[in-house]
Amino acid sequence: MSLKHVMEVYDLLDDPGVDGNKVRDYLLKSGAKHVKVTRVEGSEGYTDFVKIIIPGNNGKMRDGNAPTLGIIGRLGGIGARPEAIGLVSDGDGAVAAIAIAAKIGEMNKRGDVLPGDVIIGTHICPFAPTLPHEPVPFMGSPVDMDVMNRYEVDEKMDAILSIDTTKGNRIINFNGFAISPTVKEGYILKVSEDLLDIIQITTGRLPRVFAISEQDITPYGNGLFHINSIMQPSVATSSPVVGIAITTEMPVPGCASGASHVTDIEEVVRFVIEVAKNFGYGKCAFYDRNEFEKIIELYGEMNRFQKKGDLNE
Repeated sequence: MSLKHVMEVYDLLDDPGVDGNKVRDYLLKSGAKHVKVTRVEGSEGYTDFVKIIIPGNNGKMRDGNAPTLGIIGRLGGIGARPEAIGLVSDGDGAVAAIAIAAKIGEMNKRGDVLPGDVIIGTHICPFAPTLPHEPVPFMGSPVDMDVMNRYEVDEKMDAILSIDTTKGNRIINFNGFAISPTVKEGYILKVSEDLLDIIQITTGRLPRVFAISEQDITPYGNGLFHINSIMQPSVATSSPVVGIAITTEMPVPGCASGASHVTDIEEVVRFVIEVAKNFGYGKCAFYDRNEFEKIIELYGEMNRFQKKGDLNE
């Protein structure tokens, strides 16, 4: 059970004085040992990128061969001060990512070490701008998407789970979370059966999948509509990426305070940790390698969709 960690992290981040160093101190006490904080200044303020690397028993950091799972808590900011007081809905991705790191760190202290390495990235910004968006406003960020991908996507990640608040739409209409189809090198692939199995086990419900379009897996800044930034890590890697959308029944602005549901975040945390266990043991495939090779053979590469599409490029 991870509810304790989610509540601790929620309380930690629901503070205008929080920064990356305070998050690092909390994680070190929890048992995580490799925590790096990098402050990046942008045109509208700053944010602290936090990267946590947790070695596995058979992970590459220990010269093993277990695959490395990447976990990204994607968001614009955890706060929209002074426009909104308190932790905003958009901060759920950061809460989940830090709680996952804290829980795995505590597991390590107790002797329950995962098989593969886990790399977790997110950022901490309690004073982020807001953006107009339909049907409800979004949170902005003091840094652009290229910067986020640079600090959060790691080339050592063999597969990536991207966790993002996805409440400002009319596509995913229930309280809880849903996953996306797997995205790899510009292709939207079939949904991972292994991930669906783990959702059923951890939630006790039928798994939920949300729709994405080709526009959603293209880079920000190309003028196309995106459901949000949940699939943006896919433009910066050749590894498979799956989005985990934290959802609500009604559209909720990303800049709304008092709109986070700790029980929904806790379900995400448990799901991701179970994925990390199975992925490290080679029991959770994000995509079918043979079928992907066949797709490339039949239709060619689609990685042009990982670029902004400048006709003059």
